[in-house]
Amino acid sequence: MTLKELADRTIQEFVKLYGRQPRWVVAAPGRVNIIGEHTDYNDGFVLPMAIEFYTVIAADRPSQETNQIRLHSTLGDKPAIIDLSKPLKPFPNGAWANYPAGVVAGFLNRGLNPGGFDAMIHSSVPFGGGLSSSAALEVATATLLEVITGKKLDLVEKALLCQKAEHEFAGMPCGIMDQFISIMGRENQVLLLDCRSRKPELVPMSDPSVTVLIINTNVRHKLTGSEYPMRRKQCEAAAKILGVPSLRDATIELLEQAKDKMDKDVYHRARHVIGEIERTTHAAEGIRASNWPAVGQLMYASHRSLRNDYEVSCKALDTVVEIAESIGSKGGVFGCRMTGGGFGGCAVALVKTDAVDAISKKIGADYKKKTGIEATIFVSRPAAGATVIKNGGSGSSSVRPNSYARQSMAAA
Repeated sequence: MTLKELADRTIQEFVKLYGRQPRWVVAAPGRVNIIGEHTDYNDGFVLPMAIEFYTVIAADRPSQETNQIRLHSTLGDKPAIIDLSKPLKPFPNGAWANYPAGVVAGFLNRGLNPGGFDAMIHSSVPFGGGLSSSAALEVATATLLEVITGKKLDLVEKALLCQKAEHEFAGMPCGIMDQFISIMGRENQVLLLDCRSRKPELVPMSDPSVTVLIINTNVRHKLTGSEYPMRRKQCEAAAKILGVPSLRDATIELLEQAKDKMDKDVYHRARHVIGEIERTTHAAEGIRASNWPAVGQLMYASHRSLRNDYEVSCKALDTVVEIAESIGSKGGVFGCRMTGGGFGGCAVALVKTDAVDAISKKIGADYKKKTGIEATIFVSRPAAGATVIKNGGSGSSSVRPNSYARQSMAAA
């Protein structure tokens, strides 16, 4: 489904529920991370790209003035009401509405009150697939609030507001990668993000002979448990033992010297992060040079490290990577790795464009044979970031890809 088709569907659902046309329609994409996993909260580098799967929000003022924001979703989620007349607190039981509610709270803290409105949310970003459906919802909400209040936030401020929403309302201590790429994605470019300086660098990826293949294992991942916070704490413990501000400042040599002072798990977590930061910068160089075999080998090395040292892979993800590796470069696969937080979700592969169909069929068939699960496989070009589709008036949507992202980058 194209972004325009997705927007039109969202408008139709809004009209069906509320009986009128929406005044505003916005969208924000999910992402796939080419390489650089669990490095963002260690001040390292990440290399994500926005994907052609979006969360769209259609909204309008209600017929009568109110202090309530009414949120509905097409995905069967329970509707939610945010009451602006009261101090905002997280919804109980990990409710999906905590993501937009946290963003609303961030705007209110800046003196930006959007007032009451009705909203319909629709998304093509797979939920629980490690493609950052949460950040897409946060960024789409922030983009909508910018349009409603008439106040466009500084690029970095907007990303940090969304990150804070996830920390404080959803209880997920994520890094900054997902929000940054959802805001700053550009067509045919990946983003090398320095998570310490927050400096973004666009890296062209327009070679038509190479395609990014995303394989959803359809094993849902969930990071709201203890695994993610525990790994953050282990990384912080390693940095403290090494006497550095963060693992960004450590080296493998320094780590080896301090190995005996560390718990085994702490050592392995640190070894992954230090190596992954180096792999990520090398991968960016490889993409600039269109050295796809080199990038592919870095992806395989990343997966091994995530599986063995960081221990966030799972049988389903390992199976996909093993199948991809068995196809090999002769069959058109340069590299493959798990992507996202782990424990399920998606793998990402770099493949030859003219072999996409054959590779997809092979991976799909072998994966089902080995696991009994049907994978969902799709391709995506590097996509545009947050987009304002409709601002005032009525009628069908008019998508102008990347217009908002260009304005945001210029503002930066």
